[in-house]
Order: sequence, then structure tokens, then C-alpha cells
Amino acid sequence: MRLTGGRRHRAEDTAPRPQTRRPEEEEEEELLEVQLEVSSARPRPWLPTRQDFISRRAMLSSFVRSAFRTKPGVCQTAVRAMSASTSSASASAAGPFTSLAVSRPADAIVHVQLNRPEKRNAMNRAFWSEMVTCFNQIAEDSACRVVVVSGAGKIFTAGIDLMDMASDVLQPEGDDTARNAWNMRKIITKYQETFSVIEKCPKPVVVGVHSACVGGGVDLITACDIRLCTQDAWFQVKEVDIGLAADVGTLQRLPKVIGSRSLVNELALTARKLYADEAKSCGLVSRVFADKEAMMAAALEMAGEIASRSPVAVQGTKINLIYSRDHSVAEGLDYMATWNMSMLQTQDVMKSAQASMEKKSLKTVPYSKL
Repeated sequence: MRLTGGRRHRAEDTAPRPQTRRPEEEEEEELLEVQLEVSSARPRPWLPTRQDFISRRAMLSSFVRSAFRTKPGVCQTAVRAMSASTSSASASAAGPFTSLAVSRPADAIVHVQLNRPEKRNAMNRAFWSEMVTCFNQIAEDSACRVVVVSGAGKIFTAGIDLMDMASDVLQPEGDDTARNAWNMRKIITKYQETFSVIEKCPKPVVVGVHSACVGGGVDLITACDIRLCTQDAWFQVKEVDIGLAADVGTLQRLPKVIGSRSLVNELALTARKLYADEAKSCGLVSRVFADKEAMMAAALEMAGEIASRSPVAVQGTKINLIYSRDHSVAEGLDYMATWNMSMLQTQDVMKSAQASMEKKSLKTVPYSKL
């Protein structure tokens, strides 16, 4: 047994395993089916053949099983649904999305839920384009002031849907190496936009993670502004286990999120799991909750507090925080001065000051939409 970041990690048991199937093994196999699913009823000529998938399945099974071999009961326990009051406040889904469920649980708050629970919220082809469409719509929605992101079902996300994305990754179009590489670069930059669009959205994004957050899930949450998780949550930069370097945001954003270059290197190079207590101690998440229900209640309460503030102030704060992260202090101050030379002329300043002097809650202030 070794200690890492204040948490015990048990060495792998090298003793022969019993032949009886354990519940977690059945769940691991179910996840494998999700990520390596092959449809015999609807053949796709542009994908590798069924036999190719079967052979790859054998090679990939070990890392998928490793990813979901957790403490007893972690993956077996189904998280409780959001409270009845939250559900009743939800509006109907906005947009014809197949991998996302979008609702308005409260005024000025949009809830975006990864919505493939039967597939462990694996990120399929539709997801990568729908996230861009969804957050571009949110960015232009003047009635929205803050976004909450979560995952439906047993886990937050299993990461990329390997088989659904295989044609893009394994068979780029092109007559020669140069054209193959050119088209591959276009594909990668398109996938990068799936999470960059979260960061570019001027509305603050609060994400709640329960159970597993694997691979692309880490890319997603590092693009969010505030990260919460449940006690049973764990995070894994899994890409090195499938023979590639993470290429859609983790290696660029994670070092700026948790601040420890050594820890980032360890997580990215070994693909070990980061559990909730260590995630909080290193700064990946700001708060840890007992279960999903408590986490979502806190996320919506926090979103309500943010939404009650001036949207001019809130969105300007997010934009300048991100700008300052990527620039020097002097450049950040110069940008801030240029920003506020116009933004300080908003009526929101006087409205907020008056509410403060009159001891009124900001939730009562009628800020205009932005």
C-alpha cells in the first residue's frame, strides 16, 4: 500500500482471481460493450470491418476493465435523482439533441446534462457537434445567466465512444500522407472546439461530477469555471493507456487548474485515478458532497447566487479571469482597464449600490438581460 496526495492506493492483487463473476466485472463488461459496440444490423462501409472491431476489442478490454475497477460498491450504487422540486421546475429540452438534455430548472439557469445513461454517457459522434451547437445557443441566449452541467445515470462519463469515433481516428481521408495529416488536423481541431466552446461562452459554467470521469470527461470539466463532485467521484486522464496523448484540452488546461506540474505529469503519464479527496486538496474541485442529490442541490443554489448578480459584472469577470490566466499581469490590467472604461457606464452599478444601501437582496434587483 502506498500513499499519494493523502490517499491510500492499494497495490494490485497478484493472486489468481476466482472464476465466479463479480458484479463489478459484469459492469466492466457492460461498459466495454458500450465503448466497443458493433452494429451488425446496420453495417457502415466507412468503418473498419466487424472482424477488426472484434480483434481490437480484445486489445482494448484490459484498459477499460482497469478504468472501472474501483472500490466495491462505487460503480454499483445508482445515484439518486435530483429532488422533486428541481424536476418540477425544469422546462422542456431546448434543441433537437440526442446526446444532451437541456432544461431550465430555474429562472436564468440552463441545465445541460450528458444524456446517454445506457451508454455511460460515452461521447459519440453526435455529442461532439451537439455540445458546440448547445453552448453557442446559450452564449446568445440573453435570458440565461449561468449554466450547470451534469451527467445522467450511474456515472458522469466514460469518455470517448471508441467505436463510434473509429472512422474519424483510424481512417482519415486523403490520397497520401500529407493529405491524411491535413485532414486529421482538421478533425482534431473540430473536437477541440467541443470543449473550448464552454470556455468561450461568457456565461459561467458550474459542473457537477459523480462517480467516474474518464478521458474526455477531464477535458470537459477543465473547461468549466467551477467544479463540484461527489464523495465517490474519481478522475482519470486515460489517453496514454490507449496509445495517444490527450489532444482536446486536458494537457493545456489541467496544469492551470491544479497548479502542480508534478501532479499533472503523474496523472497524465501514469493514467492513475484521482479520487475526490485528493481532487479537492489539489484544487481540481472546490467542494465535495455526500451524494449526487446533495451536489446538484448545491450546484443549483450556487448558480442561483451567480444569476442574481449583474450579468454585466458576472460575464465581464469570467472573460477577464480567462484573459488574465493566459497573459501577464500587466497585459491583464491593461485589458481590464479597456474593458471597464465602457462597462462601468452600466446602470447595474447604481442598481447594485442602491440595493446594498437599502439592505436588499440582489435577487430583487431587476437587471436588464444581456
